[in-house]
Amino acid sequence: MKQNRFPAYILALCFLLILASCGKPPVGKLIITKVPSGQATPNMLTGENWRYIPRAVIAIVDPGKASSEKILTSDFYSACSPDISWDGDRIVFAGQKKQSDPWQIYEMNLKSRKYRQVLNIDGNCTDPVFLPLDKVIFTKNVTPSDSSLKTGYELYVCNADGSGMQQITFHPYADFATTVLKDGRLLVVSKEIAPEQQNPSLVALRPDGTKADIFYKGAPGTSLISRSHEADEKVYFIESDANGKSEIISVRYNRPLHSRQQVSSDNKGNFSSVFPSLNGNLLVTYNEGSGSSYAVYELDKTTGKPVKNVFSSNGFDVVDALQVDVHQRPKKLPSEVDMGVKTGLIMCQDINFKGIGIMDPLSKKAVKIEVMGIDSSLGIIPVESDGSVYLKIIADMPFRIQTLDERNKVVYSGSDWLWLRPNERRGFVGFGVDEEVAPMNRVPKAVKKDPVSVPVIKMFEKEVELE
Repeated sequence: MKQNRFPAYILALCFLLILASCGKPPVGKLIITKVPSGQATPNMLTGENWRYIPRAVIAIVDPGKASSEKILTSDFYSACSPDISWDGDRIVFAGQKKQSDPWQIYEMNLKSRKYRQVLNIDGNCTDPVFLPLDKVIFTKNVTPSDSSLKTGYELYVCNADGSGMQQITFHPYADFATTVLKDGRLLVVSKEIAPEQQNPSLVALRPDGTKADIFYKGAPGTSLISRSHEADEKVYFIESDANGKSEIISVRYNRPLHSRQQVSSDNKGNFSSVFPSLNGNLLVTYNEGSGSSYAVYELDKTTGKPVKNVFSSNGFDVVDALQVDVHQRPKKLPSEVDMGVKTGLIMCQDINFKGIGIMDPLSKKAVKIEVMGIDSSLGIIPVESDGSVYLKIIADMPFRIQTLDERNKVVYSGSDWLWLRPNERRGFVGFGVDEEVAPMNRVPKAVKKDPVSVPVIKMFEKEVELE
């Protein structure tokens, strides 16, 4: 029996149509965020006019070709904080359909320009970033109704379809401007808001919320005002001083606490964002001084000066710019979190250790620690003769640790807020210690015993205080 077959040219045409529909990512194009000029001063604490920007627009444009601009978020009252997927095909962003709507998370295909809503929940959400295996990290405003904290801005993770949402940070902080490093860790601008406000710092942590540590901390009075981005074994970000003057800063990836360098130099204006360009320089959003609008410039890293206006928009400030590229997917880090476990473990090697060769004969030696919760003490625990202590603490609960002398007087009270994820195990060497310094390698006496459970029961706490 004779079979009907498609002519070869029809099959070839179908194949070409399929290829055309797939297309290539728009490598080299800019994803910009712009706002009407003259917006109110950004608030780094609440995110107003910084992470929640009124009437913001996301657009795509060819560098140097203003006429090529195409608005991507015309259906939105406001949209900002885009992040580009590592395959260059998609962006994820925060948006408001109507002015009265809460900020929610959306994903858009850059080739078809079609978008979908990832989340539809109560509360403002912003700063989404892509994670491996179709997951998204974002910031959510938390309230007493959905958190043990009184208020704050915490990090959450969810699947690409919005399912499986979980909180991953648990401290009285405002966590904004997250990025994902190549090694799979998150880097977030984190600002303490209780019991008192502190300067923001860059905190590195795993996507499951474990192993959170200070990555970079600026001088008193400074603020971190942009997402950070990684290139050439360095991390770049924008830092402003107490007078509001902003500069481009870099730190080395392998030693961020001791490698700060100011990249920009002798510029009259201010910067609002920085992103590594495909040609090895930096793309920055910059204004040339009072009264001028922010535009996208290429900055020469060797001179620290903007050398080329890449894109500007009359009547608008361009406050953020990313360049589409295809790059290696960040590593997917294994997770030790087990939601069936209700506690985590933490060990300090020596609560009196201040650094090798550091001696202060006038300081009192601490012999106890006190674990402090949001509203009250969670217990006082004596340490071993070598200064070590080993604790089992309820998971996903913010706490701080201060050291005490034999009379329960505070010796050190400068601990950052901490938390432990379910089944997490953490260790640290001492308090107020340079993270690059460690005491002699030995087995702490505390780990030879069972950990002390926190919160400590009142009976045990009273017995400890009487010793």
